[in-house]
Amino acid sequence: MFAELAFFSFVSLADAEQSGAYNRWHQLDHRPENLALPGVAWGDRWARPSDYVPLTRSSGEFEDVSYVAMYWFRPPVEQSVAEWDALGEASFQWGRGPLIPGVSRPMLAFFRPVKGYAAPRALVAPEILPYRPNRGLHVTVTRFDEPHATGTHEAHRVEDRETVPAILALDGVAGAWTFSYSHPQRHSSLPFDPTAQEASGSIRIRVVYLEEDPAEMAAHIHRIDDERQSPVGRVLLSGPVKTIIPWQDW
Repeated sequence: MFAELAFFSFVSLADAEQSGAYNRWHQLDHRPENLALPGVAWGDRWARPSDYVPLTRSSGEFEDVSYVAMYWFRPPVEQSVAEWDALGEASFQWGRGPLIPGVSRPMLAFFRPVKGYAAPRALVAPEILPYRPNRGLHVTVTRFDEPHATGTHEAHRVEDRETVPAILALDGVAGAWTFSYSHPQRHSSLPFDPTAQEASGSIRIRVVYLEEDPAEMAAHIHRIDDERQSPVGRVLLSGPVKTIIPWQDW
């Protein structure tokens, strides 16, 4: 596997007027610095604009999510994450974030990649999907109260054998990846919003890479999920996010 660990950040902005400044900071400063680290295999961020909110199923702390960011880490992951952590402290000392006024992060956590899937039309391997241009994602976050129970195992089987193949058959889907919760981010020096410690495997994230308008794809993916809904998984977030085009979308 090209990356052994992934990091997800779910971001809320207190004031939509801040989105321009936040996007400039992330796309022109923060993300390039991160991608230059040898241990970071890739990283990106997507937006949930106001017109996507009605297309999203969310609850609790995920209701106000404005952006989703993720990074993939190469082995040895301990060294890769330590260098990434050090960059965060250096950025603060430079006066360049990542603690930004008005930005809250309801979840900052590391996940283990479970499995990647590529639609035949995409031609590339699943490991290439993060590097392949996309119009956005459909992101699903599901909580399992008993992460290693029989019902949870069955939910994972259905997702792998039935749900994801049905999604891959949709025109406009390039592929998907699933992730299993590992541990929250605990930065060595920066006081980020605390993310609660959860049991290993208790949160599952699925990202679907899209070649068509994420807003138009949402209903099709929701329909497939509804047809195979697990009785043991509780969906915290499920909906589209769009690729952010620098300058144009700021």
